[in-house]
Amino acid sequence: DVERSRGLGDVYKRQIMDKSAKIYVAGHHGLVGSAIWNNLKERGFNNLIGRSHKELDLLDPIAVRNFFDQEQPDAVILAAAHVGGIMANLNYRADFIYQNLQIQQNVIGESFRHGVKKLLFLGSTCIYPREAPQPMKEEVLLTSPLEYTNEPYAIAKIAGLKMCESFNLQYGTNYIAVMPTNLYGPNDNFHLENSHVLPAMIRKIHLAKCLNEGDWNAVRKDINLRPVEGVNGNNSDTEILEKLKKFGITPEAVTLWGTGKPMREFLWSEEMADASVHVLLNVDFKQTYDASEKNADGITEIRNCHINVGTGKELSIREVAEKIMKEIGFKGELRWDASKPDGTLRKLTDVSKLHSLGWHHKVEIDEGIHRLYEWYLKGICINHQTV
Repeated sequence: DVERSRGLGDVYKRQIMDKSAKIYVAGHHGLVGSAIWNNLKERGFNNLIGRSHKELDLLDPIAVRNFFDQEQPDAVILAAAHVGGIMANLNYRADFIYQNLQIQQNVIGESFRHGVKKLLFLGSTCIYPREAPQPMKEEVLLTSPLEYTNEPYAIAKIAGLKMCESFNLQYGTNYIAVMPTNLYGPNDNFHLENSHVLPAMIRKIHLAKCLNEGDWNAVRKDINLRPVEGVNGNNSDTEILEKLKKFGITPEAVTLWGTGKPMREFLWSEEMADASVHVLLNVDFKQTYDASEKNADGITEIRNCHINVGTGKELSIREVAEKIMKEIGFKGELRWDASKPDGTLRKLTDVSKLHSLGWHHKVEIDEGIHRLYEWYLKGICINHQTV
């Protein structure tokens, strides 16, 4: 296997630039994976492979090996992961570290065994220390303690990028890790407990607006599509109100976790996809580090080869919530529960490495919020019509 992986070299590079290259997108139904799939299609790559979780359990090493034996992909994009917001990260710590380590071990390991020379690994900027200098350069990795709330997930992602780095250094593979900032966009997860902050706020404020306007038809459409802890549109008004109140949603107000003070950077998922495909097609491992410096022992330390992907711009959670309130038109009150954790206070990425490699973002936050709310409403209408 080792000899085989060493022998692909320039042959592989010709394949990956060829539109007939077979590319496996792990997690192709997810927020980023689906956007990457569409981006590749738009660029003329039609030999794409994807498997749903039901078709291929990435936690099962035998199933993953059999899949690679059968498909023999030329390139792999690892966008599959076990993800969630602060509450999920706090409550299911073992799931986050175990499942992500297992997925990475299986997919990266089989990619190596099967001679895949180009692999893109997607991580997260939560890999950086809680008190990292802002904006965060790739070099601040592992310089101080992580944020406690998502430490297990962050450690798994650090292990993934170090796997890529280590295989490259030992075996000459071309595995590149990209670390996106907070993402949002089409196919986002709007689960009230497990989703990330921006889609969660959109759904909460949308439901509060519907309640405020007495539009129970809209409320029932929404929770029929995405039931809340077993409560759907068939439940009574009282049962629905009680359940939504648990998540801070009432006709009068929306209550969000924390103080609203933390600063966050948000990137439209389709732009993350475009950046990912740009890196896949145009960036080699040797371009991700500076090999000119040596340590006191005369050894060149090659580390921090991952690439931040973001906008380089930030705003507070409160500002995001207020923009969503304006977009949706909710006339009620916005409240904050300061007894709940804020998470890391700032997480702004330094994207100078990405810029030097030829990619810049275009979609700003106001346009992105508008696009996502339009997508959300369209999804409710389409699914309601097909029920």
